[in-house]
Amino acid sequence: MEKDIYIHVTKEETKAAVLENGKLMEIYIDRSFQKRLAGNIYKGKVANVLPGMQAAFVSIGLERNAFLYVEDIRSNNQEKALPIQNLVREGEELLVQVVKEPFGTKGARVTTHLTFPGRYVVFMPDLNTVGVSRRIKSERERERLKRIAEEVRIPGRGLIVRTVAEGVSAEELERDVRELYNLWVMVKEKAACKSAPALIHQELELVSWVVRDLFGEDVDRLLTNDQETYEKIIELVQAFEPSLRSRVYLASSDFVEQFDLEQEMTKALRPKVWLKSGGYLVIDEAEALTVIDVNTGKYTGTKNFAETVFRTNMEAVQEIVRQIRLRNLGGIIIIDFIDMELPEHRSEVIRQLEEELKKDKTRTCVLGLTQLGLLELTRKKVRPSLSSLLERSCPYCEGTGRVLSEESVSMNA
Repeated sequence: MEKDIYIHVTKEETKAAVLENGKLMEIYIDRSFQKRLAGNIYKGKVANVLPGMQAAFVSIGLERNAFLYVEDIRSNNQEKALPIQNLVREGEELLVQVVKEPFGTKGARVTTHLTFPGRYVVFMPDLNTVGVSRRIKSERERERLKRIAEEVRIPGRGLIVRTVAEGVSAEELERDVRELYNLWVMVKEKAACKSAPALIHQELELVSWVVRDLFGEDVDRLLTNDQETYEKIIELVQAFEPSLRSRVYLASSDFVEQFDLEQEMTKALRPKVWLKSGGYLVIDEAEALTVIDVNTGKYTGTKNFAETVFRTNMEAVQEIVRQIRLRNLGGIIIIDFIDMELPEHRSEVIRQLEEELKKDKTRTCVLGLTQLGLLELTRKKVRPSLSSLLERSCPYCEGTGRVLSEESVSMNA
């Protein structure tokens, strides 16, 4: 599979597009007037404690107070779960990290369990465990990385070894750990000198984040249209992974014209997505969940009805996963595949869906089929979806997409 990352830079915004075999799979947007918050660390002040919800609202200097669940509060008492009123009090100052961006009328979600992601490891100062990414399949490599992590970690502090660490040396892992430990020390020192609410540490901006988290051995080319950004990427790659330097390119004008990013993004906002066979998907994003409906459409098949349904569902799987990644759909997702009579067809569709989701770096969990034949899955929600980022609710229909018919209006006149 050919995989490219294209970073398009303008004065107002930066877009990072992930392409697989020439198809747009993921899009990340950073605007000058709308900065990313996930990963930021703040010194906040508890505004109020809600025992009935086992949560607290924390002022971190944003428009809306952040939401803190009781499970996200670090407690030294590991023997039993204490209620939130025993853990925090109104007016108390806390060091918190944003784990979910603000969305709609909801404020950001925060945690007191700080994490510091690096190129090869995630440093967790409040935990005392070592883990290895499940995406690393080789047991021998997993054991090697875990052994090295145990040797290089700061005593009493936790580490998770990331997928990109596969095959790296102990020296590289140790350097990453030391840099993250020094960052944590700096955060603590800065927090001690600041009054709440205050921003203590800002997560990497989009270009640096892409180089750290997305650019690896599986990427064939990293292109950008901007000379200054190109030079910055070269500098970052030299620090993170010098062997990848030859894969960084300044995109030609032909490439920019050939790949129309705006048109691809416009398509990703439409509810209906056509499949090559003539079938189609309908994607409906609601407040509580997202529903994806699969239809045969113009596809009539060549053999029997069961085979037609199976082929349509199998083709739909690839496009469903692409749309989930491209639109950045999160939370509860319900897929209404066309009803399949044969159990082996249902099992194969689920297996293929799980296989395609392995390409997605965001954590997903396939829960299986309900009694009504609906497939349930969940996907971690960190950033706003593409539609919520680029669109707003219609002021006339208030987001329903429907208005009174002519007949109803005339009767009310």
